[in-house]
Amino acid sequence: MKKLFFLSLLLILSTAIFAQVAEQPAKRSNTKKKELIEEDTLPKVPVIKFKSLVHDYGNIYKNDNGVCTFEFTNAGKADLQLTNVSSSCGCTVPDWPKDPIPPGQSAAIKVSYDTKRVGGISRSVHVDSNTGERVTLSIRGNVSERPQEIIPESKTSPLMNNN
Repeated sequence: MKKLFFLSLLLILSTAIFAQVAEQPAKRSNTKKKELIEEDTLPKVPVIKFKSLVHDYGNIYKNDNGVCTFEFTNAGKADLQLTNVSSSCGCTVPDWPKDPIPPGQSAAIKVSYDTKRVGGISRSVHVDSNTGERVTLSIRGNVSERPQEIIPESKTSPLMNNN
């Protein structure tokens, strides 16, 4: 009888131990649910991510095309709205999207530099948006005079005038 009692007690204890181990994964899933709920309650804000903050024209000639683009993506969870884009001088004119950019979408800021002036380029473009941060873009390079082409005065050579 003692053996039967001991075996029954052993069976009850092992069942209780295995039952407790089976409950642990259920607690983990509750933890994951809490983490998901916490992520959902985080504020949904826009995040602006530029492919590049600097555009280098290199060496370009006077009156060449001085247009460049700065591509960006809204990496946040709310619509991104550019509120103002301004340049450091009047020779640099930015053009930016006025409509909100949804999360995950991309857009571009077009910057036109007036290449009528010869010399070095070092300008800044400031981007204000509803992210609360100001981003500064830079353009640089050098504008030089176009080399002179040597054009002959006449199409025929005086040496070829043998009548």
